[in-house]
Amino acid sequence: MLNVKINNQKYSVSEGMTVLDVCKRENIYIPTLCHHPDLETKGICRVCVVEVKNSKTLQAACSTPVYDGMEIFTGTEKVRRVRKTIIELLLANHYTDCTVCAKNLNCELQDLANQYSLTGLRWKERRERTLPLDDSSPVFVRDNNKCVLCKRCVRACDEIQGVYAIANLNKGDSTIVGSEFNKPVSEVVCINCGQCITHCPTGALYEKSFIDDVWKAIDDPEKVVVVQTAPAIRAALGEEFDYPPGTRVTGKMVTALKMIGFDYVFDTQFSADLTIMEEGTELLARLKKAIVDKEDVALPMTTSCSPGWIKFQEHFFPELIPNISTCKSPQQMMGAVLKTYWAEKTGIDPEKIVSVSIMPCTAKKFEAMRPEMADSGYQDVDYVLTTRELARMIKQDAIHLKSLSNSDFDDPLGRSTGAATIFGATGGVMEAAIRTAYETVTGREVPFDSLNVTPVRGLEGIREANIKIEGTKDEWNFLEGVTLNVAVAHGTANAKKIMTRVASGEMNYHFIEIMTCPGGCLAGGGQPIPVTEEIRELRAKAVYEEDMDMKLRKSHENPAVTEIYKDYLGEPNSHKAHELLHTHYTRRGRY
Repeated sequence: MLNVKINNQKYSVSEGMTVLDVCKRENIYIPTLCHHPDLETKGICRVCVVEVKNSKTLQAACSTPVYDGMEIFTGTEKVRRVRKTIIELLLANHYTDCTVCAKNLNCELQDLANQYSLTGLRWKERRERTLPLDDSSPVFVRDNNKCVLCKRCVRACDEIQGVYAIANLNKGDSTIVGSEFNKPVSEVVCINCGQCITHCPTGALYEKSFIDDVWKAIDDPEKVVVVQTAPAIRAALGEEFDYPPGTRVTGKMVTALKMIGFDYVFDTQFSADLTIMEEGTELLARLKKAIVDKEDVALPMTTSCSPGWIKFQEHFFPELIPNISTCKSPQQMMGAVLKTYWAEKTGIDPEKIVSVSIMPCTAKKFEAMRPEMADSGYQDVDYVLTTRELARMIKQDAIHLKSLSNSDFDDPLGRSTGAATIFGATGGVMEAAIRTAYETVTGREVPFDSLNVTPVRGLEGIREANIKIEGTKDEWNFLEGVTLNVAVAHGTANAKKIMTRVASGEMNYHFIEIMTCPGGCLAGGGQPIPVTEEIRELRAKAVYEEDMDMKLRKSHENPAVTEIYKDYLGEPNSHKAHELLHTHYTRRGRY
């Protein structure tokens, strides 16, 4: 242990800690801008400077390691003056249209300006827009006039996602963040995940919004506007209304959606259960072909719920596209079901149906636009809103979320199980699939306490599990004694690692779940900001608790799913199911 002093107080610290690490541990506030706990430390912005005794210059707290006998001062006159000057310099080069900025009241630069009482600037009061907006992406806008060159977006794209879609371009005062050769982002490899948005401290990156289109549809008496909400929303929406992270607001959310004016409020968890029926059946069919029929079948099978991951594989591992489950994501299954089965059941003309989804994911906006997603005869999902956009709609309608009572989702597409709830967390799709597939094959529940398949849970980047199948039903006796090898990865940089092993033949898995974003959908690119490891853990805890609270916790027990197979689809993986609920993918280049 090392002994240091901070503001004349003694502390014992571990070797290798930085000044910022120690101050965070001891709740000593130091402002930061380029620093983010998800990312490697770079010490770019210098907002976190502190004074160190016997040092000639101020030191960046985020990148300065502590040493024995070190004396640190975090709030001297010199420190305050230099921090204020740094913030002023950032603002002097910043397009300050704060009141109409997408990040207004949730901007770290704005917070710092308020904290240091920067009501007036020594330099330009307002910088004019000199750089064009890049709105070529189908899901987000990049405004370099508000960029502070902290490189958090670049580091998120590189370190967390392994995509390398953006970088610093040019030199000196001409430096900007952009794509290769300063091309529009639509012309480079981008998976639309939105992690650049959630890690950006200012309004330099924000999602394209469809709020006005949805309001227009709601106000049109000729339209029947139907909304679905993803599992991860219920554990995060409350943060936009000052609830602690991980507070479940499921019932209040449904009430708010009905007050906004949606005609029907359904739950994407219904189609998550439907996904498990289709995906689980597909996996078992592939195993039978491989083991019994000795066919050359694409294994391991990988999940298809995460559209950022799908686009990542289309770009980086196109040769493994056959390994992806042909199932659509729950969002797209629901869209197809709404404009076919549900439209027929209710007698509503599908041309009048406007299908809206609330998603934790910016990539879902791109997914809904894919030409493959129109098997209902129409665009299956018309508009995708993020959790942040839903919060804005609730506020625009002057709804006070905390004062609302709870409401239930509408039948029948609002019924779901606990297995669908955990889809939001990394490992959740795998766990839901194991609960159903194991019971389908053996007639017994999974051999884990309270159905909790704990080996696939957690925030490690890559997790592996082995489940031995014993005591099978007669029709599944070819799986007797087989050990099912599964893996879970989240963050596409981790996906790249695991798929590289698969492509080389190094790893022998049967089933792999991959989620684009770290922590899964709970930390998607459309979720409330900020997102940290602690917040991911709290949101995950919330969905696992909701799973435990539900009466039905296995997808095959959902009565609404049983009903749709009986009345419309026939059976999982039937011809009708393949027409509506399955799709194909596109080989894309790396450049």
